[in-house]
Amino acid sequence: MKKLFAEFFGTFWLVFGGCGSAIFASQIAAAENGQLGILLLGVSLAFGLTVLTMAYAVGHISGGHFNPAVSFGLLAGGRFSSKDLVPYIIAQCFGAIAAAAALYTINGGAGDGSAGSFATNFYDSAVYFGKSYSMMAAFLTEFLLTMFFLIIIMGATDKFANGKFAGIAIGLGLTLIHLISIPITNTSVNPARSLSQAVFVGGQALSQLWLFWVAPILGAVVGGLIYKFLLQSPQEE
Repeated sequence: MKKLFAEFFGTFWLVFGGCGSAIFASQIAAAENGQLGILLLGVSLAFGLTVLTMAYAVGHISGGHFNPAVSFGLLAGGRFSSKDLVPYIIAQCFGAIAAAAALYTINGGAGDGSAGSFATNFYDSAVYFGKSYSMMAAFLTEFLLTMFFLIIIMGATDKFANGKFAGIAIGLGLTLIHLISIPITNTSVNPARSLSQAVFVGGQALSQLWLFWVAPILGAVVGGLIYKFLLQSPQEE
């Protein structure tokens, strides 16, 4: 149960901190609105910092997944037990939805339901810079970035690596992922994070949610397999 609580609180912090920064502080606004213009770099750092801080806070308890795709990827890479997969995913989803509920309450609603509102994920919508990315572009982006995220996670936590710095590498990896893909999909690489915002917005966010489960999970599994069979030291097998 301590592992599941760790995953609940870790995922809660990821969604509350990352999506909260996007909702409340991402846009440059007049001073009277009480918002800070942290923009793309700020939101990317916020997501990275949530994982970095919780990796050190509770990572030693549960392994610090905070993401169903990561759990699938670590299972494929031989670092996680199949019997814990479903309980971890349930805890992650509940933590994410609880955080989204808190954001919804603080924000007084989920915006206007348009693409990207309430920090939802999307494709085929020109939300940033007037450019729209297709479903296939979004799928490939989420697949590749989650694949590399798993390679980073497995490499940074390898017993031959310097484990004291694993949380930093993983947090900065997630920051870089957001810098690349916020304009494309609003960045998921985490099905629980996508689910939590979509359930409050509904509409397009729910209809497109499948992509933000399938692509990250497939990418994570491939990343886990790549590290296990192509990169991992034979001494660790």
